[in-house]
Amino acid sequence: MHAPEIKICGLTDPAALDAAIAARAEYVGFVFFPPSPRHLKLADAAALGARAAGRTKRVGLFVDASDAAIGEAVLAAGLDAIQLHGSEDPARAATLRAAFEVPVWKALAVSSRDDVSRADSYTGAADLVLFDAKPPKGSTIPGGLGLAFDWSLVTGFRGAIAWGLAGGLGPDNVAEAVRVSGAPLVDVSSGVESAPGIKDAGMIAAFCKAARGA
Repeated sequence: MHAPEIKICGLTDPAALDAAIAARAEYVGFVFFPPSPRHLKLADAAALGARAAGRTKRVGLFVDASDAAIGEAVLAAGLDAIQLHGSEDPARAATLRAAFEVPVWKALAVSSRDDVSRADSYTGAADLVLFDAKPPKGSTIPGGLGLAFDWSLVTGFRGAIAWGLAGGLGPDNVAEAVRVSGAPLVDVSSGVESAPGIKDAGMIAAFCKAARGA
């Protein structure tokens, strides 16, 4: 089995970005969703995007955002991919993929095998699905909550679409998550933070080392 690709999501400052690049993360994530403690203003996203250019791939996270808002962020941060974390259906994913000509990722909240089977409907509409934990009822944000789900639900996922694993991952459990699920990509946000929105360089390095060691 190949080592999984790694995405460090919710970066908000140059030091965290540099730590992710130093740890050889293939992707970094910028959050464009005001309720999140990791939300970036366009000017900050532009500075981080420029700093990351040519060193790692930049993924923008959106929740039921308008074309205009997504377009501004794609342009400002030089995004290499769009990640949809709301209720976007396959038609919406396909529309955005065609409009902005960058890969589209779709996060799917998982608590049962039925949730996993939803991934098939995005084949041909999105480029990758990200299996994430379901947020608790009443939560105002759909991810970055440090919650995990039963990884065996996605073990050796055999759909026609590329996929990754998110939700509750950290340096201490990512190797086990990769072993159980066979995930070809892992995505972490709160699991490498010292406080909400504050990334820890040591934890980023430890996460990447553990993921590759799985």
